[in-house]
Amino acid sequence: MPKSVFSPKYNQFRILLIEARKAAGMTQTELSTKLSRPQSYVSKYERGERRLDLIEFLEVAEALNINPTAFIEQLLKPKQEN
Repeated sequence: MPKSVFSPKYNQFRILLIEARKAAGMTQTELSTKLSRPQSYVSKYERGERRLDLIEFLEVAEALNINPTAFIEQLLKPKQEN
């Protein structure tokens, strides 16, 4: 089993987080300010250099004003084929 930080599911998680930030109309810097963290914190988890734990994810979800349950449900849906 591959390390989860490099798994397809974790990659999908990162992509969904990036999409959520952009949908909220926020830059990495704006989000990091809301989180009271350096901009590199957001950059690193978006690039997959750093993993988010559950509590950190909940903080990001709150800062982005997204429902964490709905976000996870979206992550669990099978990927649509085009």
